[in-house]
Amino acid sequence: MSSLVAILLSISLVGALEAREWLEWKELPSLPNELGVAGPFAGVHNDALIVAGGANFPRPVWDNDKQWVDQIHVLVKQGDDYVWRDGGRLPRPIAYGASVSTAEGVLCIGGNDATQTYADVYLLRWDGEKLTTTACAPLPTTCSYCQAAQIGNTIYLACGQQGLGLDSATNDLWAIDAENLEKKDSEAWRKLPALPGPTRAFALVAAQHDGFRDCLYVIGGRRSENGETQFLRDVWRYEPIANQWKRRADAPRVVMAGEAIGSGQSHILIVGSADESNFDKVDELKDEHPGFPREALCYHTITNTWSSAGETPENLVTTTAVRWDGSIILPSGEVRPRVRSPHVWRITPTPTVKSFGMLNYIVLFAYLAGMVGVGVYFARKNKNTDDFFRGGMRIPWWAAGCSIFATMLSSLTFTGIPSKAYAQDWALAIGNFTIPLVAILAVYGALPFFRRIDATSAYQYLEMRFGRSVRVFASGSFALFHTFRMGVVMSLTGLALAVATPLTPAQSVLLMGILSILYCTMGGIEAVIWTDTIQTFVLLGGAILAIGLLVSGVDGGVSGFLSTAAADNKFNMANLHWDATATQTALWVVIVGSIAQNISSYTADQAVVQRYMTTPTQTLAARSIWTNAVLSIPATILFFGIGAGLHAFYQSHPEKLDPTITTDQIFPLFIAREIPVGLAGLIVAGIFAAAQSTVSTSMNSTATTIVTDFLKPLNACRTEQGYLNAARICTLLIGIAGTALGLMFADPAIRSLFDAFMMVIGLFMGVLGGLFLLGALTRRANQTGAMTGAFVGAAVMFCLWKFSSVNGYLFTACGIAVCFFVGYAASLLGPPTSHNLAGLTIYDDRPPIPESPAYE
Repeated sequence: MSSLVAILLSISLVGALEAREWLEWKELPSLPNELGVAGPFAGVHNDALIVAGGANFPRPVWDNDKQWVDQIHVLVKQGDDYVWRDGGRLPRPIAYGASVSTAEGVLCIGGNDATQTYADVYLLRWDGEKLTTTACAPLPTTCSYCQAAQIGNTIYLACGQQGLGLDSATNDLWAIDAENLEKKDSEAWRKLPALPGPTRAFALVAAQHDGFRDCLYVIGGRRSENGETQFLRDVWRYEPIANQWKRRADAPRVVMAGEAIGSGQSHILIVGSADESNFDKVDELKDEHPGFPREALCYHTITNTWSSAGETPENLVTTTAVRWDGSIILPSGEVRPRVRSPHVWRITPTPTVKSFGMLNYIVLFAYLAGMVGVGVYFARKNKNTDDFFRGGMRIPWWAAGCSIFATMLSSLTFTGIPSKAYAQDWALAIGNFTIPLVAILAVYGALPFFRRIDATSAYQYLEMRFGRSVRVFASGSFALFHTFRMGVVMSLTGLALAVATPLTPAQSVLLMGILSILYCTMGGIEAVIWTDTIQTFVLLGGAILAIGLLVSGVDGGVSGFLSTAAADNKFNMANLHWDATATQTALWVVIVGSIAQNISSYTADQAVVQRYMTTPTQTLAARSIWTNAVLSIPATILFFGIGAGLHAFYQSHPEKLDPTITTDQIFPLFIAREIPVGLAGLIVAGIFAAAQSTVSTSMNSTATTIVTDFLKPLNACRTEQGYLNAARICTLLIGIAGTALGLMFADPAIRSLFDAFMMVIGLFMGVLGGLFLLGALTRRANQTGAMTGAFVGAAVMFCLWKFSSVNGYLFTACGIAVCFFVGYAASLLGPPTSHNLAGLTIYDDRPPIPESPAYE
């Protein structure tokens, strides 16, 4: 088996080892100063590029002293063209400070001239017609040849020189919050832990995400000690939350005086830098000076690796790279000692596109056509709503179990969990290991409840326990949740598939939505369950194939994979701290959050509860729950293993990474570029399978609640056939609504699909889970208390989402707790429940009374 996988991988790598150019360079209008400048302040404000100050040498450069510039130039867009405008002048001629583009303007920090170094800080603001200069809080010390970057609301300034000589280099790190910029006191700046390495100037500084959080990176530079110049290539990462530095992999060569800027979600591009070979030999080399290295470099923060980003048409150093209109801008700069260039370059990272291939298309569309065929086959079996919603209670237990598994294992699991494990570790795996524990509650608690009342809708129980209004609230919340869930699943899956296939995110969303609507509208729950069962095997088979190819591609094979993953702590499963807001999710947060999510799913989620009623007997329904519980353990190990495999593979082959993708697109990237033709189509079909299982389930279960909880109590249709037709129409309309939301929701800026999905689940399902527990665990709770708990719980969920940094994993637990305790407290303030609770709480296992209770 291992030899077969190796052969398949070697076939897939043919032609993939050629050097790829990541960067597309295009020249914009040159700076009006025909000599160009080195060390200018540069940034973007109000959709305009601002280039201010700098220094240059008149021609011939070898016979003149450096000149310092105070001019400000502003590049604005006019239609498809760019035009330079005069922005006035700086307070003084100055260069070699740091600059950062902020929402308030371009922040200019420090700098020097021929005689001294400055601590001045000011904002340059462009209002569309003119530029203004606003003084800001000065630095506590003078500084030049430094660089700065912004993370969130904080601007960081690192290293530099405090005087004119290189022997005055520092390793200081300063920070200021954006709201304090315009204070006049230097105390607005706070000093942070100094860089552990040697002092340095000309270091490169950039902000980028490392898989857990946004961090500050300081790369290379140079310094002077005892009259000897030292050239540096070390790399350091500062973690703002932990307030500490960590050494990272050294650059492949000396890097200094250049420009570093974040690209995508986890790359840092070095688009200009000098080295030690010629930097200090100006007088010897003169006009024959060969210039600085013309190779762009790429550092990947997650795998901690370096690769080449191709040759640059012109290597500009001592300038500032800025992000503008989706591209990176390099404005002017130094191309060799004493020689400046007026050129302005726009650099756009571009992906290399690999054809999906006819065989992959055949495999993918054959699978998709097969799913529609299942819907057509079962359409003739649906005679009434019991067939459409419960499959006539004739579904085999193992198929119902596979359906629960496929429903809960969405496409976000297929792509989201591997990307999470690739970027972080296995800490979230513990959550899935709680599923067998919650299955005990489902089998011996929730299942008997729903079988006793012969429920088609899970929310029938809430009406019997509390009253009509609670049922309507819960059912409406569920319908809203699953409609939005469909949009989230399809949009984020579409974004992931945009890397693996030539399909755009919108095209993928439409394909998933339309096909799911077709087979779900025709075939009902039977079509959903049997397609889920097929999708389970496709999904797991594709995942097993993928991890085999991944491990075979790692340097050293299986042993290399294990050692690499262990060295980078990828198998970590427990973060032992008590912080509920930390990016490294605490063990207790995972356990509490996962148990709460699974309790809500098994008790309050119609998509799961509906499966309880599709098997002939309660015993067989219990087997379906255990089937899902058993499958969840190896599936968890498999998908987290894929994430660790992706990390090890791309650490072995950093040149294969694409700086244009999001972290959640890493698995589709591997599928598209490293898996042989035909097999890639199968795995892409697996991603579609996972998405469609979630989407089709949401369509059917939401239609079930609408017909059962809204239309039937109102006697909206006169015949059973009328309700069946209404069910199909509801399924169609819900599918259209979910697909439309999927087209609207596509957002490549989302850091983690899995985190976003957990947050959406928590916002809705916590309150529903709280209502079920309130009804089942207490005799005192009444309708008024339940509604009070539900509304307060919903308000708390909204506040947690909008105004707190609490980990989204805890949202469901918070919703359950607030709804339960507030609901119970509110019930104590009113009269006791007036109707018979026989069979409606855990304290009484008799069948509930058949007549409708008189609610208080």
